[in-house]
Amino acid sequence: MDKYLIQLPEFSGPFDLLLHLIDKEALDVTAISLAQVTEQYLAQVAQLKEGKIDRLVDFLVIAARLVLIKSRALLPRPPAVPGGEEEEDPAETLVRQLRQYKRFKQAASWLHGREEAGLRTYLRVAPPPRPKIDSRLDLSGITVTSLIRAMAEVLARNEKLEKSVAVVQPRRLTIEGQLQHVRRSVQTQGRLSFQALLTPRPDRVEIAITLLALLELIKRREVVARQQEPFGPIEVLPLSGAASDARATIPPPPAESLTHQ
Repeated sequence: MDKYLIQLPEFSGPFDLLLHLIDKEALDVTAISLAQVTEQYLAQVAQLKEGKIDRLVDFLVIAARLVLIKSRALLPRPPAVPGGEEEEDPAETLVRQLRQYKRFKQAASWLHGREEAGLRTYLRVAPPPRPKIDSRLDLSGITVTSLIRAMAEVLARNEKLEKSVAVVQPRRLTIEGQLQHVRRSVQTQGRLSFQALLTPRPDRVEIAITLLALLELIKRREVVARQQEPFGPIEVLPLSGAASDARATIPPPPAESLTHQ
C-alpha cells in the first residue's frame, strides 16, 4: 500500500483516515462527530508527503468540506427563503458517503478474513430480490364466454399431457438376481470386464449390488477378479479359466533337468 498518503500506512484514502479518527473517539458517524475530528484531520493532512499531488488533492477536498461543516456548526445559519430551492447540507452528504464507505470496508474485511481462513465459498445472506408483478389486471375485455373457452383449452391440454406421460417403474435389483446375472455372463462369455456386467448408464445402486454379487461369487470360488493397477479396469473370469491361464504362464522345466531325473 502507498506510504506517501500519510505517515500511518494503513490509511488508503481520506475516508479511511476520517473513519479512523471517528472510531478512535468512539463517536457515531454524524455531523457533530465530523466537526469534532476536523482539527485532528487537518493535523494529519499537514503531515502528508509532497510529490503525489493527485492523491493529496483527495485529502484536501475532504479537509475543505470538514472546515465548512465546522464553520456552519459554529455560526448561525441565515433564515431559509420561502419558495427557494433548499441547498443540500454538505454535512449530510459527507455523513452518507462515510457510512457507505464504512459498510464497504466492513464487507471487505469480512471477505479478507474468509480468504485468509481458506473459506472461498459464500452463502447468500440477503433474500433474493422479489420479481415485480403488476397487481393491477385489466379485465375489461374479458367475458364469461371467453373464460369458459380458456378453461376448456386448459383441461384439454392437461388431458393430452396425462395420456402422453408414461410412468417408468424403477428397477428392483437384488444381490441374488445380480449374482445369477454375473454367473450367466461369465459362463457364456468366459472372460469379461466388470463394466460389461452393468447397464449402459448404471447408477450407484446397480454398481454397488453388482459388486457385492461379484464378491459373493469370488467367496464361493466360482469366479476370480483381476485388476492390474489401482482404479484400473476389473477383469472377471471363471475360476477354471484363471487356473488354465496360470498354468499357461508357468514356463516348462529345462531339458537338462528332465534328463537328469
